Amino acid sequence: MEWQQLLTTQRTGKAIVDTKHERTEFQRDFDRIIFSTPFRRLQDKTQVFPLPGSTFVHNRLTHSIEVSCVGRSLGNEVAARLVQMGELPAEYLTDLSAIVSAACLAHDLGNPPFGHSGERAISHYFSSADGSALTERMTEAERSDLVNFDGNANSFRLLTHKFAGRRNGGFALTFPTVASIVKYPRPSAGVRKFGYFCQDRDDFRRIMDHLGVRCLDAERCVYSRFPLVYLVEAADDICYQVMDIEDAHKLGIVSYEKTYELFTSFFDPEAESHEFEIMRRAFDEVTDANEQIAYLRARVIGKLVKLCADAFVDNRRAIMDGCFERSLAEHLPPFERRALESVSRLAATLIYRHRSVSEIELSGFRIIGTLLHEFISAAEHPDRYYSQLIRAFVPQQFATPQGASTYDRAMAAVDLVAGMTDVYALDLYKKIKGIGL
Repeated sequence: MEWQQLLTTQRTGKAIVDTKHERTEFQRDFDRIIFSTPFRRLQDKTQVFPLPGSTFVHNRLTHSIEVSCVGRSLGNEVAARLVQMGELPAEYLTDLSAIVSAACLAHDLGNPPFGHSGERAISHYFSSADGSALTERMTEAERSDLVNFDGNANSFRLLTHKFAGRRNGGFALTFPTVASIVKYPRPSAGVRKFGYFCQDRDDFRRIMDHLGVRCLDAERCVYSRFPLVYLVEAADDICYQVMDIEDAHKLGIVSYEKTYELFTSFFDPEAESHEFEIMRRAFDEVTDANEQIAYLRARVIGKLVKLCADAFVDNRRAIMDGCFERSLAEHLPPFERRALESVSRLAATLIYRHRSVSEIELSGFRIIGTLLHEFISAAEHPDRYYSQLIRAFVPQQFATPQGASTYDRAMAAVDLVAGMTDVYALDLYKKIKGIGL
């Protein structure tokens, strides 16, 4: 793969003749995402902990903004080094950070309401009861898309798919920005994580071929990763690992002492004694516990950004050849990797199994399953009076034409439900169930 081809400014959809802009094409991607409706909706989508609460914690919007900031730093760091080494033309110096920061903003746009449990709820619906009766009428590839529903693939779809009444090419973003969110460039069959749905296969192939990304299996449409995916993934890994701990501290789930221990474990007391001296001086001035934790969090993120940039540059040959394995976080030096693993273990045991997280997971399963059932049933039996009442809640862009396949009707319902906010999904569920009347 070559940077000149990878950094094309070709956009999805039809060619559009635009006037000259002072912003670069990749900066326009960033702005286009910021001003989009799906991005605004992220403010009412759960990240980990239920919303709202007496203590403000991260939602999908604040998480995406923070990931974008970290991604911009990673892009700047890597680009500066590659230019200095003569491996990236100087005219592309600012492009890497612009692409990565825009992709980071968009990486969670396809996630359904109620956090990661929303993904599991959609998969569960199509794996059991009424949902499985539907998937029996689909091809194996179509069935796999739904029983293994993945928010990553849905983000690609949201950015590129032509919905009814909308323009061709979805958001009409540049190919590099779109490719940078595809962490798993493969179809759903036989895997747990994947990057695109059956309906979006042709768009995916066209983008990857135009970029010159290495094709690993033409028949199955499997590609190697677009190089900047590694930076987007690293920014996401850094933020959710670290920020979930800070949120848990604010909510009283993890003690100050344990949080302090976890964050300072990223620094070697012997080799980095100067870091502990800097922290000590900072704590002489800042005595508020939450501010001290926020300060430590910032130090950890700063260090991880540098180390992930190191990992990218050190492994740039394998990345550009399309044969680099695992994530940049998994290629951290042993000391810092052990610290990150400790954070992951604590999050898995104390945070992701916390009662409040389990409660929203239970709610998400019931709400999402009900909504999918009602919308798909209404599309399957449009002449029924009840179906007409339900279809009144379906925007034009998610309507399915007469004669649409079972898979197409199911995907339209998934598109609708996955785009909802937590509050809207809950309110609609109550209306359908007649709760509160």
